[in-house]
Amino acid sequence: MDNTSIITQVANPKDEELISSSQEKVSQSNSSLKKHRNRSIFTHIFCCFRNYNVEPPSPISKPCGLPAPAEENGPAPKCDQVEVFPVPSSPAKYLLPEVSVSDCGKNCVVIDLDETLVHSSFKPINNADFIVPVEIDGTIHQVFVLKRPHVDEFLQKMGELFECVLFTASLAKYADPVADLLDRWGVFRARLFRESCVFHRGNYVKDLGRLGRQLSKVIIVDNSPASYIFHPENAVPVQSWFDDMADTELLDLLPVFEGLSREEDVTTMLQSLRAR
Repeated sequence: MDNTSIITQVANPKDEELISSSQEKVSQSNSSLKKHRNRSIFTHIFCCFRNYNVEPPSPISKPCGLPAPAEENGPAPKCDQVEVFPVPSSPAKYLLPEVSVSDCGKNCVVIDLDETLVHSSFKPINNADFIVPVEIDGTIHQVFVLKRPHVDEFLQKMGELFECVLFTASLAKYADPVADLLDRWGVFRARLFRESCVFHRGNYVKDLGRLGRQLSKVIIVDNSPASYIFHPENAVPVQSWFDDMADTELLDLLPVFEGLSREEDVTTMLQSLRAR
């Protein structure tokens, strides 16, 4: 297994600049094989980077409210004349357990991990906050993890306001120990990993309809639009973070989430924010 395949990340713009420069040098020194070589190099270098410019599927009718498990009540009913992106049919079992007593009445926020809360690398990082050992094909590899600025304050506040769920497309063998170190307050009521995603057009999509919560009360916080392509109306997008220690995005978003925590239908407020 390739080391990088356990972590689902977007490409660091700094790395893309190096890749682009390398490609240009190869192209100039091999002009007689330009077309063949360019295609070969492009495919080799970018095969491991996911395409996040995903076209949404064709629209279909939207399910009404929270669908019942398919094995109990059959297919979910459909509303007429409402078009949204199609999602897979209702699961036999939802991804989340019943809402706990302490979270009763709270909206649910689904939070991404990589490039949203942390940035991880197999290359040594001098100022790494965590170093997590991960076993791959019988060999232990060290993963160096940087915390995004203000992530501690962000998580503590989110834990007060919402039922919080970690949902990452990375593998549990990496993401679970990182979450153990990151979430010292028990903010995440549940953790979902790659196997809980839907693989759609080359991307791992986080299908909010499979959570077992009313979609009108679910928010997803993610740096990758491909992750929430089934439910863009529920998304609070964030910029991908790599190593900018002056970043304040998580802190700046807290007033937005304080408002969302009081909404009966979060999609209405999010639509209003997008319109501005």
